[in-house]
Amino acid sequence: MVLPAVLGELRTRILEAARTEFAERGYDKTSIRGIAKAAGVDAALVHHYFGTKDEVFAAAVEVTFEPALVLPAVLGGDPDGLGERLARFFLSVWEDPGTRTPLLAILRSAVTHEAAANVLRDFVLRRLLERIAAELDVPDPTLRAELAASHMLGIAMLRYVVRAEPLASADPEDIVAMVAPTLQRYLGEG
Repeated sequence: MVLPAVLGELRTRILEAARTEFAERGYDKTSIRGIAKAAGVDAALVHHYFGTKDEVFAAAVEVTFEPALVLPAVLGGDPDGLGERLARFFLSVWEDPGTRTPLLAILRSAVTHEAAANVLRDFVLRRLLERIAAELDVPDPTLRAELAASHMLGIAMLRYVVRAEPLASADPEDIVAMVAPTLQRYLGEG
């Protein structure tokens, strides 16, 4: 009989392998067999735990933090510092390897796979932008929040996916200093 702890470890190993595969290869180039090989298990075990490739993807990219817990600190305080706080928060999430891997998987896969695009839209729109827009006292708050998100996602794409230099190796604080005024203009000016 296999102990529940061993089953939990196998599931965790499969999820970690799936995160890595999706983050490095994107949705289209990742396979159940490739995930199984990376996890050191049989493909049937991946199917047993997760079912389809879409279901493995959904479990693998589940982000391990809830923006709603952080947003009050980002949105609170001096309105003139909102752009800086948002840029710093965004980069801190991407700089953390624990949150970067599932986000990379989502970003890389969203370009070619509708389920990944849905995950990205849900995460960015529902969990982040709607909450930010609700706090803004400016005309067109949703459009402004989406513009800020497009700016930050562009940075994520170039810095973490394309790895364009010098952005890829720039100090995060230098990026915050350069990006914050633009975010502030999007979010804070009437």
